[in-house]
Amino acid sequence: MSEPDIIIEGRKKDLGGFQVARVLPFAKKRMVGPFVFFDEMGPARFAPGNGIDVRPHPHIGLATVTYLFEGAMHHADSLGVSQEILPGAVNLMIAGSGITHSERTDPEVRARGFSLHGIQTWIALPEAREEDMASFEHYSADTLPVFVEGGATIRLIIGSAYGHTAPTTMLSPTIYFHAEMAPGASLKLPEDHDELAVYLVSGDARVDDTALEPGQMGTLEGRSAKITSQNGARVMVLGGAVIGKRFIEWNFVSSSRERIEKAKEDWRASAAGGWTGTPFTLPPGENEYIPLPGDDLPEPPAPSKDCPTT
Repeated sequence: MSEPDIIIEGRKKDLGGFQVARVLPFAKKRMVGPFVFFDEMGPARFAPGNGIDVRPHPHIGLATVTYLFEGAMHHADSLGVSQEILPGAVNLMIAGSGITHSERTDPEVRARGFSLHGIQTWIALPEAREEDMASFEHYSADTLPVFVEGGATIRLIIGSAYGHTAPTTMLSPTIYFHAEMAPGASLKLPEDHDELAVYLVSGDARVDDTALEPGQMGTLEGRSAKITSQNGARVMVLGGAVIGKRFIEWNFVSSSRERIEKAKEDWRASAAGGWTGTPFTLPPGENEYIPLPGDDLPEPPAPSKDCPTT
């Protein structure tokens, strides 16, 4: 038995009744396998009339993965996709060479008030797939493998584990699952991955000899480990093969700094060109956008609360 290599504490930010905890990237641990970004959204309660409005913004070189425990969000993108996500479902958006998307609260959900709690991650694409055409996948909760292992009820989000395989596209060896651990559960983690991490959402859990607090992630490199819980816990397990260094700036991820600079110029040019015949376009029906940080492009006239997870 041993300890995790690194314990990462989520850095929390209050957005006026909506709290986000940023876990990855971390100064001493920029990535876990291909995962370059990990945020816990909420839990938060929105009064009637309030909601999330993340205006259209661009991505390159990554796949975004949205997974909710509670609530609902609506995704719209420049491919023309319009998709609500509910608890236990997965939205996987592969940005590839470039995509624009927004995340908002549907009017009927906003009108009645709601709670929101979930996880957003970014997965860096393999270098050979960074310029793939953008794509989007949605899997409802009943289409993902759900099974019991070691006293934990597991929903497999990406990859293969314990004899089960998720339907989501996987561009490099990746594992990602949600586990609801019953009191007394003892779950041995898969061994065939370069790196793994365990994030404790709620409850109590130990990774081998080390207790995690809610909001902490323990990382493991190249070895097996066991998660135990005395009273029950909700955990996320993620990781996979190491894919090499990645640069991250704003919403862009790439193996090349020059490619990120091009993406920034493409976003500027698209805004200046009115989003028609430009490198980036807006989702159908959208007319707002988020300028590059520090740019003097005009802000949209209607104020929005932009979630820092994007």
